[in-house]
Amino acid sequence: MDVVALSELDPARREAVTTLLRRADDGGTRHEGRLVLAEHASSDKALAGFALLTHARDGSTAIHVVIDPALRMRNAGGEEGGASRLASELTSAAVTVADEDGTGRPLHLWAMQAGPADDQRAEDNGFVPERDVIQMRVPLPLAEDVLRATRPLATRPFVPGKDDEAWLRVNNRAFAEHPEQGSWTLEQLHERLAADWVDLDGFLVADDPDDPEGKSLIGFCWTKIHRNRDPVLGEIYVIGVDPAHHGGGLGRALTVAGLNSMADRGVHVGMLYTDDSNEAAVALYGRLGFTVDHVDRSYRRISTGTGTGPPAS
Repeated sequence: MDVVALSELDPARREAVTTLLRRADDGGTRHEGRLVLAEHASSDKALAGFALLTHARDGSTAIHVVIDPALRMRNAGGEEGGASRLASELTSAAVTVADEDGTGRPLHLWAMQAGPADDQRAEDNGFVPERDVIQMRVPLPLAEDVLRATRPLATRPFVPGKDDEAWLRVNNRAFAEHPEQGSWTLEQLHERLAADWVDLDGFLVADDPDDPEGKSLIGFCWTKIHRNRDPVLGEIYVIGVDPAHHGGGLGRALTVAGLNSMADRGVHVGMLYTDDSNEAAVALYGRLGFTVDHVDRSYRRISTGTGTGPPAS
């Protein structure tokens, strides 16, 4: 297996990684990190899978293992086969790379659509379950009774250069305790807005009616359409309400506004992720017609930090 910095991949290898991410339905944008690459045994050197190590803002290192779906399908019966063995080998190799960095960073291993085999693989590598993130889906357009029961709310598309600071204030207040979404900077916002998937018609904001100068927001709903999925999925990417306006039904109203905007753009399945432990959110989405599709699980391990190499980046 090869270990390489993501930023140092040649164009062909980068395209192979991107293609495998799309095929594996794990299309998150990741610009930095180290890869442990595994190739198929065939002569075409196609990627069979890889482990990606990235640094999180909380000082930990996240490990994502991605396996070629064709290899997974050959093991669909659940027996210990090539896909499972490769996932185990990549996980062990990634843990070794992290430990050799010498930083002692906590490690988070992510398993998409987690099952018993993932739990066992995590345990074998010294990880313990930490967090379940559930993906929920709902048919679009929403049912009429859901729409009738939802408070009407005026929204508009986000305007770059005008709404930046107001959005940051709401986002960072709404997610003050969140390790990933909180404490965003203007630079981070601009970087995300530059992503090729961003459609400002799906980045909805709600103005504060009590602000005569129109410089404040009370909440937002940022959506993301995954057109490479089958079916096409419209994701509630992130939704936030200013804490000063909690309790007024804005979360539901903004969620419905986002789902309606995606239905208007031809999307027939809405999707979102939420922590399984967030009982209030799970209950809210259930009332809107969402049901659980699958669970993504995070496992935690303390790195031994025995090596002397530079940190992964």
